[in-house]
Amino acid sequence: MKKKAIVENKRPLLTSENRKKHLFKVRLLKYLYEVDAASVGEICKALFISTPTTLKLLNELIKEQWIEKKGFGKSMGGRKPDLFGLRPGSLFSLCIDIELFSVKMVILDNAHKESTPILTKAHTLSKDREEVDQVYQAALALMKESGIDKNRLIGVSIGMPGLVDSFKGENYSYLTSDVPGRTLQQSFEEKFGMPVILQNDVKGTALAELRHGQALGKKNALVLLMDWGVGLGIIMDGKVRQGASGFSGEMGHIPFIDNGDLCYCGKHGCLETVASGLALAKMAKEGILSGKNSILAELSEKEIDNIEAEVVIKAANRGDQYAIKLLSNIGTNMGKGISTLIQLFNPELIILGGKIAEARQYITLPMQQAINTYCMTQIREKASIVSSELGQNGRLLGYATASFDHYFTSLLTTLEN
Repeated sequence: MKKKAIVENKRPLLTSENRKKHLFKVRLLKYLYEVDAASVGEICKALFISTPTTLKLLNELIKEQWIEKKGFGKSMGGRKPDLFGLRPGSLFSLCIDIELFSVKMVILDNAHKESTPILTKAHTLSKDREEVDQVYQAALALMKESGIDKNRLIGVSIGMPGLVDSFKGENYSYLTSDVPGRTLQQSFEEKFGMPVILQNDVKGTALAELRHGQALGKKNALVLLMDWGVGLGIIMDGKVRQGASGFSGEMGHIPFIDNGDLCYCGKHGCLETVASGLALAKMAKEGILSGKNSILAELSEKEIDNIEAEVVIKAANRGDQYAIKLLSNIGTNMGKGISTLIQLFNPELIILGGKIAEARQYITLPMQQAINTYCMTQIREKASIVSSELGQNGRLLGYATASFDHYFTSLLTTLEN
């Protein structure tokens, strides 16, 4: 049976009664997407609708193949209640992660399952907005290969580093050159011909942790993304906080070293100059070229020029003392920066993610020692530090979550207005 559209692309001509039913259906689908599965009683309580109305809506949505039974809930003394959830593969989102030196993309369904393999392509991020077409062409090939009906693709969710204003749909750090008056989001939408969400990669990481990872059920947590740069996702009162322009969490560019190295942001002595993947690569290269005793010196000239954090971490795991010292310095500097965050936000949890976080004890031990040194005891004791368990591609889950949240919210706005 072919699915009926929840709401047509163009505003449908509905009677007042039909519009009300559509509104209830979208609210129900949105709720089931957020909680994964719920009983009739839970739906009634959450949406403030009667049991007969809920049963009628559920039966219609089952017939239209939007939802299905998901087993049984806990019994309160009688028969176990049926659980209902959104049917996997009902809707899809194209998620694109644009990093400094690569692009990853995948199509995820409403159950956050991969409908295509994750495609990774080498790509150097710059200010040239012509790169939009390169990303689009790769995504177009992925969409064609997937065989997914484009009408079931709700949109494109793109995450990238830099100063990203998700409200305006603009990145002020990368892909900035274009026709005046046209935002980066609009440039992507013109290519894809569907809604596009643009967000900072750290915000996507924080949302992934909040809804699917270590911060699930937490109210106050900090998510540190330690890749080429250093980013901070702030979770307060159970929500990812964006700030006035979406720029909250630019931890990597707080002043840290007096008269320090020049950062790419144009200031001297930013935290990123001493506690990031770029800093680690720079220090490793300088040490090798100056004659430091390290197995890293076995790298070819080309490999040294393109050295990445993973190489240093592998050397440390092989017992290389120079590599261990480099990671220890990064951890100490990060710990000092985190101490300030703990005293500002008083989090219950700090989640470490990104390529640098994969160094584990080589980073966390000096980090914890620095926190013990610089942070007030009464505050630091409330904050647990853990590593992310979502993996390197975890933030794609955050991009998908943002996409589906935006989709259902937009539908509700259309119906309510």
